[in-house]
Amino acid sequence: MNLPNLLTLSRLAAIPVLMALLLMRFPGHDQLAAALFIASSFTDTLDGQIARRRGLVSDLGKFLDPLADKLLVLSVLIVLVQEGLVAAWIVVVIFSRELLITILRSVGASHGQVIGAAPLGKTKTITQMAAVALLILQRPYPMLVPVADLAVGVAVVFTIFSGIDYLVRFRHLIGLGDGASRSQPSVDPLSRELGDLLVREHLTVAVAESCTGGLLGNLITERPGSSAYFLGGVIAYADEIKREELGVPAALLSRYGAVSREVALAMADGARSRFGAGLAVSITCIAGPDADGTTKPVGLTYIAVTSEAERRCEEYTFTGDRWSNRRQAGAQALHLLIEAVRAKTVRRA
Repeated sequence: MNLPNLLTLSRLAAIPVLMALLLMRFPGHDQLAAALFIASSFTDTLDGQIARRRGLVSDLGKFLDPLADKLLVLSVLIVLVQEGLVAAWIVVVIFSRELLITILRSVGASHGQVIGAAPLGKTKTITQMAAVALLILQRPYPMLVPVADLAVGVAVVFTIFSGIDYLVRFRHLIGLGDGASRSQPSVDPLSRELGDLLVREHLTVAVAESCTGGLLGNLITERPGSSAYFLGGVIAYADEIKREELGVPAALLSRYGAVSREVALAMADGARSRFGAGLAVSITCIAGPDADGTTKPVGLTYIAVTSEAERRCEEYTFTGDRWSNRRQAGAQALHLLIEAVRAKTVRRA
């Protein structure tokens, strides 16, 4: 149980308090309910940011985060229907969509696939939470009624389209589409986002992997058409390969060890030089279950991203088992690449 998951649980804990505030009658009860709802909604953004920045993304968090969002919104909406502040059919539409996606996630879990929140799904959540906050405040502030009605309409539209988006992305899980679609794994949303950005910006990328053993390259190439921007990679598990194939100086390996910031940056530089890529990313870590004979902890991970204008390396300590640590490292590398492409776009602008 880490900090992001505790923040997620705080949203669940806020539900009965919110419902009580909406049903009670005392001066300012609606304003207090709205404030608590907004604060709880803010933790949805905060827990994701902390998880990604500190390398604390977990399968529990991927499952719990969207569940807490759904329960928070639906619980408040049910009370608002009882209070006559929103039409019941709106709750039916939202509930039906959430039930459908929950079933889809259950099917995915049975196939060993954790379905995280997609970008459109996050937008849906934001519009729903904004609409709910306005619905709460329209009772003490009647001038907000037309604004709340508009917000509800926008939320309903995003609810429907995000549900369709999930069904299209993961249609292979329910046997829809042609045979090729059913036999192929779905594209990770981060891989799709990264690919779209690289294509738009006409950038190429190369990878240098140690502990992930090609997992990152596999994630990047899940997206069809990835040959337009993915040039190749080196799986440099042994120090000898790091030296010979990536040009990592022996002195760095001897002084800092293979799992270090210095070596991660040198690996990324070597991959970028070897393949002539605009961007390169490297991963070196102690995936577990045992340490590497030093005092460095299991889960210690360095991910470096280099380009012509930037050299960046982030340190993480993942707390899962070997497979979980490797998956988290791969996902975090995609996040850093996305940030690097966006930063490059901003600098150019």
